[in-house]
Amino acid sequence: MKVSHSSSSTAFCSSIAKKARSSPLLLALALFLLFFSFLYGEDLRELLARRVQDASNLIVNTRSIEHEQPAAPPPEVAEGKTKKWQGRLPFAVNDEDEDEECDVFSGSWVRDEEGGHPLYREADCPYIPPQLTCGAWGRPDTAHQRWRWQPHDCTLPAFDAARMLEALRGRRMLFVGDSLSRGQFTSMVCLLQSAVPDAAARSFTMSPDQQHTVFAAGDYNATVEFYWAPFLLQSNSDDAIAHRISDRMVRRGSIDYHGRHWRGADVVVFSTYLWWCTGLRFRILNGSFEEAEKKTVWVSTEEAYGMAFREMLQWVRDNMDFNATRVFFTSMSPTHGKSQDWGGEPGGNCYNETEMIEDAGYWGSDSRRSVMRVIRDILDGDGADVPLTFLNITQLSLYRKDAHTSIYKKQWSPPTAAQLADPKTYADCVHWCLPGLQDTWNELLYTKLFYP
Repeated sequence: MKVSHSSSSTAFCSSIAKKARSSPLLLALALFLLFFSFLYGEDLRELLARRVQDASNLIVNTRSIEHEQPAAPPPEVAEGKTKKWQGRLPFAVNDEDEDEECDVFSGSWVRDEEGGHPLYREADCPYIPPQLTCGAWGRPDTAHQRWRWQPHDCTLPAFDAARMLEALRGRRMLFVGDSLSRGQFTSMVCLLQSAVPDAAARSFTMSPDQQHTVFAAGDYNATVEFYWAPFLLQSNSDDAIAHRISDRMVRRGSIDYHGRHWRGADVVVFSTYLWWCTGLRFRILNGSFEEAEKKTVWVSTEEAYGMAFREMLQWVRDNMDFNATRVFFTSMSPTHGKSQDWGGEPGGNCYNETEMIEDAGYWGSDSRRSVMRVIRDILDGDGADVPLTFLNITQLSLYRKDAHTSIYKKQWSPPTAAQLADPKTYADCVHWCLPGLQDTWNELLYTKLFYP
């Protein structure tokens, strides 16, 4: 408790004054001390305060030594911040002393008048699954293929398939995620196969369970691969064929369940989003799927997503050499299931949409900003030590309500008479036609690989 200096001085002087009546010498001494306190009181108090603080610190430090407590962490760690990784990224060809890079994800779509897009023809790429071959399933227009992405402050380098394969010589590029990730993988294969014109010099294989697909360019000893893991963690939706489960669940701490198959990859492109969007909450399994009595807990979707993202980053720390390998993350792919979002008639969706959205600030109700914030907070916080390249394709894809497969795809089951009478009821407003939008995703991947 702090004692008032003025009250203590008064009590002290009063006590001395009582004894001064019987001694002139004591009275003189009292007057001298009173005069001294007025002149040097502030300095005296500061000196005494320092002595008290030194003694307090000595006691605290002695106790710390006695209990063998560690030294205090650096200020940046104490404040919850992680030091950002510093170094030159592999595959980069730009000079280290170049000015701050252009934001290639901020820009607009422009009509490609020079005929550079599409970058390949649907008929020329035999690896596109029938769920993405819109032309083969009757889409009458090709306008959605003839746009290119133009950043505001720079121009994307032209995609050079031979250069990409040369960079991947003796290496593995791996896409990990769900069917949207498979679409990006397929786009990359279509872009690269033109540099391997001899069909005998390339191969395309899929495991019997469809979990793992591999495109191999023999002359380059390079592979581009896809691995099905919609949540990245182990889940009850891991069957690449039969995975339509409404009551979805992921197992905490299970990144290595799938991650053991990713080891040795030189470029990894992760993606996970759509499968998390089943509501405001998500179920987490603590334990094993084999246990009869499963221990589960419900958390917010954002908390569950953040858990998976952090486990992914930890896998990267444990398994990738930052001086020799690269890791990317493709942001959430938007859907266009509500035409009211862009001012259309109520009840509509992407069906019969042939023009893009022109509002530069458009953000659809199907895209959750809260998930984007989770990613940003982690990458700016405890994930800053991982040199992850974030492919922010969300905003540029939000404009493209014209690029979905809609009804022009192989259906998993034949449409009913009622659906045929109202096509928008079975339109796919999640996936994207190839060639199309996802080729731009890979143009951006190509750009950030060589010019990070």
